[in-house]
Amino acid sequence: MNLAGPDLIVILLIILVLFGAKKLPELARGMGQAVKEFQK
Repeated sequence: MNLAGPDLIVILLIILVLFGAKKLPELARGMGQAVKEFQK
């Protein structure tokens, strides 16, 4: 699955709506760690 810039922005907006702004920082942290693990 190859994510381009616009696709990624749309997905992030959907996640923001689903989870709400309160959970976003911890969610972003988890996503960042997942991306790092995935790139290894």
